[in-house]
Amino acid sequence: MKDSAAANAGKFQDPHFTASGERRAHVALSQPQTLWFNTGTLCNIECANCYIASSPTNDALVYITEEEVAEYLDQIADRAWPIREIAFTGGEPFMNPQIIDMTRAALARGYKVLILTNAMRPMMRATMQDGLRALERDFPGQMTLRISVDHWSETLHDVERGVGAFARTIEGMEWLRDAGIRMAVAGRTVWGETEADGRAGYAALYARHRFQIDADDPGATVLFPEMDETVDVPEITTACWSILGKSPSGVMCASSRMVVKRKGAARPAVLACTLLPYAPEFELGHTLADAERDVPLNHPHCAKFCVLGGASCSA
Repeated sequence: MKDSAAANAGKFQDPHFTASGERRAHVALSQPQTLWFNTGTLCNIECANCYIASSPTNDALVYITEEEVAEYLDQIADRAWPIREIAFTGGEPFMNPQIIDMTRAALARGYKVLILTNAMRPMMRATMQDGLRALERDFPGQMTLRISVDHWSETLHDVERGVGAFARTIEGMEWLRDAGIRMAVAGRTVWGETEADGRAGYAALYARHRFQIDADDPGATVLFPEMDETVDVPEITTACWSILGKSPSGVMCASSRMVVKRKGAARPAVLACTLLPYAPEFELGHTLADAERDVPLNHPHCAKFCVLGGASCSA
């Protein structure tokens, strides 16, 4: 992760006030819809610009277990959160040996499940394939795998993920297609093309491989802005909502929280944001009750990615 100190010197210091002394915008958990679980930061590949620094050796966030996930599912019921979706991210979720059991636990309670994956070798192991087929059989249409396809072209995708990555991901997607498992795609907007051209490229890719994914639906083909902390971004004040014509309820931390387990920790913790797993000020406590407090937009990602970029990790 790049250092934001130079580009945003003096900014994002005080949770209540901006560098200019204006009152900082805060976001309340107004309608919790998605609870995320980070399955661990280990990944089978190391991308050129991974916001969470996942790699084959990074275990800063360790594997969460089915038992720990179930405890938070109990808390959802206890707190009467109107959660509709349980989502799993990583690292690569299919590196976690309990991902099938965790997914089943969520589906069995009636939640839709979203799994973020590169659809490469960890997902293609026989045990994972058998597990996914069983989940789709038992809970048809309730599970979506969002595949990381950074660009619709092999050349640019492999710039980010390594030579041969595109081909292995397409192989995984073809397996999911044939298994009848719902797919979505997460791409990036860093390639200097218009959104229309990017979506047209994805549409052609989907047609070529007979993938039933809508390239024009921003929930099915999610195009994320770059998360570069070296870029100078404005701080979000309370006045910004009316100036921008936006509402705090539209920001990701109004509708979601993420559970992680840090290496060496006795128990998982709840974070305000999926994008800031290493920022201690965004750790809210160990329980969902702890996590019901407001979140100050006190990080460059809050401004560039969520408010100005309008992005959301949920479906």
